[in-house]
Amino acid sequence: MKIRNIMAAVLLMMGTSAFAQQPLTRTTTAQGEVEGIIENGLGTFKGIPFAQPPVGDLRWKAPQAPLPYNGVYQAKQVTARAIQKISGGISTGTAAEPISEDCLYLNILTPATSKNEKLPVMLWIHGGGFQDGKSYDQWGDNLARQGLVFVSITYRMNAMGYLALPELTAESLKETGVATSGNYGMLDQIQAIKWVKENIANFGGDPDKITIQGESAGGISVSILCASPLTKGLFRGAICESGGSFSPIGEKSIVGLGCTSLQLAEQQGKDFLKKLGLDKKKLNLKELRKIPAEKFLEEGAGNCWPNADGYVITGDQYLQYERGEYNDVNLLIGTNSREGDMFSAPGTLAEYETEMNARFGEWAPKFKAMYPAKTDADVLDARSNIFRESAFAWPTYAWTNLQQKTGKSDIYVYYLDQPQANTFRPDVISKGTNHACDMAFVFGHPFSFMPFNDVDWGISKMITTYFANFVKTGNPNDDGIKEENPAHGDALPYWPVYNLEKETVMKFHNGASLVSQPNRAEVELWEEYYKDMREKLYK
Repeated sequence: MKIRNIMAAVLLMMGTSAFAQQPLTRTTTAQGEVEGIIENGLGTFKGIPFAQPPVGDLRWKAPQAPLPYNGVYQAKQVTARAIQKISGGISTGTAAEPISEDCLYLNILTPATSKNEKLPVMLWIHGGGFQDGKSYDQWGDNLARQGLVFVSITYRMNAMGYLALPELTAESLKETGVATSGNYGMLDQIQAIKWVKENIANFGGDPDKITIQGESAGGISVSILCASPLTKGLFRGAICESGGSFSPIGEKSIVGLGCTSLQLAEQQGKDFLKKLGLDKKKLNLKELRKIPAEKFLEEGAGNCWPNADGYVITGDQYLQYERGEYNDVNLLIGTNSREGDMFSAPGTLAEYETEMNARFGEWAPKFKAMYPAKTDADVLDARSNIFRESAFAWPTYAWTNLQQKTGKSDIYVYYLDQPQANTFRPDVISKGTNHACDMAFVFGHPFSFMPFNDVDWGISKMITTYFANFVKTGNPNDDGIKEENPAHGDALPYWPVYNLEKETVMKFHNGASLVSQPNRAEVELWEEYYKDMREKLYK
C-alpha cells in the first residue's frame, strides 16, 4: 500500500514538473491578461493589439495606445493583415487570412517557461514594398527554439499607411504640434516596438535586448528606424536583409527607392486623389475617412512611401550618418546575388539604350560601361544588376561604410549566393539567390516553389544560428567573441567584423567563406553618382 502511495506521489510530482516546464501560455500585459496556446513546442500568442484600430476618426493619424482588455484576451489565432491588393485584385481575404483596415496586432513566440527568464528578443518587420505583406509571412519558430523570444508585427501600408496631404499635415500640426503626414506605417512600427519594450518581460523576454529585423521594405524600415530620433533607446541591435534608405531627398521624384520630401509626398497625395476622382468632390478629411478603404486601392497607392517629414524621418539619412546622428547599434546586414531578377524584364538593345540615356543623362556612358549589353539577350542581366545595386547593394554599402566611419558598434555583412532551381519569376532562370529568397534560409521554412536540397538545409541552419547568435549577443559567432580563436571550437565558420579593405563579408554559396566587398566597382559608381546628385539637389 505504501509502495503504491509512493509511486503515485512520484508520478504526481513528475506530472507537475512536466507541466511546470511548459512554455508560457498565459501572462499579463499593460492592457490585462492574455492567453495563447502551445504550438510547435513554443508559447504562442497571436493577434495581440498594440494600438487601437486605425479606423474612423483614427484613419491617417498616429497610432493610439491600445485599450484595456475586456476579460482575458484570447490570442490564439492570427488577426487580419493590413488592407492591400492580393494578386492584382482587391480582396477581403479568407476566413483563415482576413484582410482589414483594423490591423495593428502582433504575434509572440516564446520558449520561456516563466516570466523572469529575460531572453533576448527578435522583432520582425515584414516586407512588401510598403504596399502589401503580413506579419506571419515567415514564422520564427526555428529562431525562437534557439533561446529567444520572436515577435512579428503588422503596420499600415499603401495609401492607408503612407498617404500625405496638406490637409493631414495641417490637422497634425493643430492637434499635436507636429507638422507631419504620410508616415503612419512607420509610426505603427515605432508604437509596436514601444509596446514590446513595455510588455515583453511578461513573456520571458528582456526589454533591454531587443533586436529589430526586416527584409526589403522591412529592411528599409529598419534603416529608417535606426536613423529616427523617435526610436532612441528602444532596441540594441538591427538586422537588415536587402534594404536601406540612403538615397538623396528632393522636391522632385528621383530614380531609386529613397524617401521624398514631405512637400512632394503631399503633392503625390493630391495627384492620387485626383486619379481616384475624389478631388472633384472637394471632400474634407471627415468625409474622406468615411470612404471604404478599398476605394484607395483601386488605382494602386500612387507613390505612397515614407517621406522626410522632419519628425519621423528628419532628412537625408546619408547626411545624418555622416554627422553621426543615428542610433549606433550593432548591425547585421546583407544582400542577395540576384536581387534584381524579380523586378526586371527582358528587352531590346534599343530600349535599353533609350532608358539608360533618359535615366542617367551625362552619367549614362559610365553606367553603360559598367552594365554592358551587346545583344538583346544581355538586357535582362544588365537591368537586373542595375536594380540590385540601386535598390539594395548600394544602400547596404553606404550604410555599412558610413556607420563604420562615424559609429562605434560592430557591423557584420553577408552575401547570399546559394543557387536555386526555382524562383519567384518562373520565366527567369536563376543564376543565384533572388530577392526575398533569403527569408527561406533565415527562418528555415522553404517556399513551396523552392524546395531545399541537403546543401540548402545546411546553409539555412548556419544562417539561422548566426542570426540567433547575433540577437543574443550582438555577434553572430557561437561564443560571442570578436576575435577568431580556433581553441573555442566554434561549430560555425568565424565571421569577423566588417572591413571594406579585407575579406570580411560572409558569402553563402554551397557553404560559407569570407570574401571582400561584392560588386565593389559597381557600388562605388553608384556612390559617385549619388554624391553628384546631392551636390546638384542641395546647392
